[in-house]
Amino acid sequence: MAGIFPVDVGPQYEGEVIRKADLYVEFGGPNVKSKFELVTLRGADEVEDQKIETIGPDIKDMKEGGSYPLALMIDVAGEKLEKDMEPVLERRIHLYTNYIEGLYHMNQRQDIWIRLNKDSFNKGLNSLEEIGKILIFLYTSEIDIIEKIAITFVTDEKKVEELLADAVKIYDERDEKARGLKEEDVEEFYSCALCQSFAPTHICAITPERIANCGAINWFDGKAAYKLDPEGPVQEVKKGDLLDPIRGEYTGTNQLAAEKSMGAYTRVYLHSAFEYPHTSCGCFQAIWFYIPEVDAFGLVHRDFAGPTVVGVPFSTMAADTSGGRQVEGFLGLALEYLRSPKFLQADGGLKRCVWMPKEIKERYKDAIPPDLYDKIATEEDVQNVDELVEFLDRVEHPWVKGEVELPI
Repeated sequence: MAGIFPVDVGPQYEGEVIRKADLYVEFGGPNVKSKFELVTLRGADEVEDQKIETIGPDIKDMKEGGSYPLALMIDVAGEKLEKDMEPVLERRIHLYTNYIEGLYHMNQRQDIWIRLNKDSFNKGLNSLEEIGKILIFLYTSEIDIIEKIAITFVTDEKKVEELLADAVKIYDERDEKARGLKEEDVEEFYSCALCQSFAPTHICAITPERIANCGAINWFDGKAAYKLDPEGPVQEVKKGDLLDPIRGEYTGTNQLAAEKSMGAYTRVYLHSAFEYPHTSCGCFQAIWFYIPEVDAFGLVHRDFAGPTVVGVPFSTMAADTSGGRQVEGFLGLALEYLRSPKFLQADGGLKRCVWMPKEIKERYKDAIPPDLYDKIATEEDVQNVDELVEFLDRVEHPWVKGEVELPI
């Protein structure tokens, strides 16, 4: 495809990492507050097919080495497309962007991080329109029920910030739909292998009560993805026999883990961070980490810039957590999982949480038991483990007082 586009395109570029020394520009990531990607199903008369629009500075107008805001919005139309397919098509941005030589994509929704290297810029990948042309080619080549498609890139910071508020509402509506359905209500789960290019032994198990680590694919999305592309990266998984109702162990997910990890591990607990925890890729939204000094857990999300209560930042912790390994006490997860009734229930769940960033504590206040809310420390309350111990004693955190009983 190098003759059609300024750079080569294909799955051989999945897993390509762009280091800072090779970076031309980046969009999103930890240095940028406002960024997101969104796919919306429209009526056929609402989509100008193949249209690509850029609002704000283009790549060629940007400073080398800079970090910029981005809204990547894709409108699609097609008689056979369904509303439930929006998040599925949206997650394909991750897959298809990583097919492009010299372009790196991580995460999803409002957490995206895209990097362009210098070599591809010099080869002619110097405009968002060129990236849009490649994405349109991949979408229409691989998903034939898309009849019309248009892409809008927004790099104007104020405009991205305005659009982000509406996008977040849409994400919340999608997540709300999945709440209430239980693992006991279904016979099948779903698996997602989109991140295996970065973590070859990782596979996401998606259940009604455990959203994918990236936060972009819930059980209903998995169902829609499998219907859209039965041979694609999202597959149906028969849950099989329930081996442990508290830890969340099923014969079906054990078989899935053994097959997709190439035998690296053969058991997985869906709702525990100990012994056989779910693996982590690299696109997870947050990390649940064990703090041995208090025999409890902390939570940190990828946009938290400072050091955590144990003295290391998210980036350092992510390197130890990711890669498709089972790391006891360290779990990459989606923030929506905090609202699940089965959230790490075998370990005490949120009742065993003692630290999280203030932003997350406020955003997910509805998921935290009211009597626990003021007893979870944030970066404004403590700076290290010694201060954490003193804080927990002072507020009489129920876990530290021994008032929380584990269900196993």
